[in-house]
Amino acid sequence: MWLKDIASAKAGYPFRGAIMAIPNAAVRVVQMKDTFVDQVIEWSACLCTELPSQRSADFLSANDILFSARGTKNYAVLVDEAVSHYQAVAAPHFFILRLATPDVLPAFLVWWLNQYPCQQYFQREAEGSVTKSIRRSVLENTPIVAPPLSKQHAIIQLANTLAREQQVLAQLQRNGEHLMNTIASDLSRH
Repeated sequence: MWLKDIASAKAGYPFRGAIMAIPNAAVRVVQMKDTFVDQVIEWSACLCTELPSQRSADFLSANDILFSARGTKNYAVLVDEAVSHYQAVAAPHFFILRLATPDVLPAFLVWWLNQYPCQQYFQREAEGSVTKSIRRSVLENTPIVAPPLSKQHAIIQLANTLAREQQVLAQLQRNGEHLMNTIASDLSRH
């Protein structure tokens, strides 16, 4: 099946020119700099602004998926429940994916879009000489594999466990580096 069979794809909010920061404004804008490799949105880092026209705004909801369509790495990020505290829109370099079927978990689709088969497809289909980008039709024609929901849940649990293990490993490495720096500092004082 194709992505267009299970989800709609819509471009982010069409800002004209630079996005102006307006402190304490009601709307937050999710930009690429606000998303991270571990597929998390850093809501506190999102720019606050006012939209020129609210009627065309399609505010983000929990379980929407943001797909980064520009740059060397195309990735998907799940919009989490924290969005319920904000009025938020996606910047124009994102596509907003909304599932149209209960047969695919949003977290599973994010995982699948970030895996090697899809990443290879995006690299092959990306266009542009300086900045690569993915057209909406290319995204909509992404091949999707959707196992039964029980298997999707198991895959997501495994992916979450692996992510936690990687976080713990990174913390252990930081702790080791800190220990070595402390020992070196202590030795230099004696």
